Amino acid sequence: MNLNQVTIYTDKPLETVEFFQKLGLLLIVDSLPRYARLECPDGDATLSIQTADSVTSMNNIVLYFECERLDEEVARLKSLGLIFEEDPTDREWLWRQAYLVDPNGNRICLFRAGENRKNPPWRVK
Repeated sequence: MNLNQVTIYTDKPLETVEFFQKLGLLLIVDSLPRYARLECPDGDATLSIQTADSVTSMNNIVLYFECERLDEEVARLKSLGLIFEEDPTDREWLWRQAYLVDPNGNRICLFRAGENRKNPPWRVK
């Protein structure tokens, strides 16, 4: 099984697409303001933005995007006006992470884990 796509339902479709384009995702389907699909620059995953009449945000989902050069990417995004809740920080689980929020209140984690993403020293054998 492979995660193919995630859909964000929103009442702010244009702002949401613009936000994810700043993160580096590529717009591949543009039926705005109703629907858009963006493609991650690395890998095969896509992100869909779907307009919803009523949006209830529970903010219980975090989207994770791995970046080879995390600190440089955070600096680039800050230069585009994006505001981070947390700058890149080394974590005890051997990841380096930074957090920001999309226009809908969804938390976004940009991180660098490398081999530790799927194969940390404590991985179950």
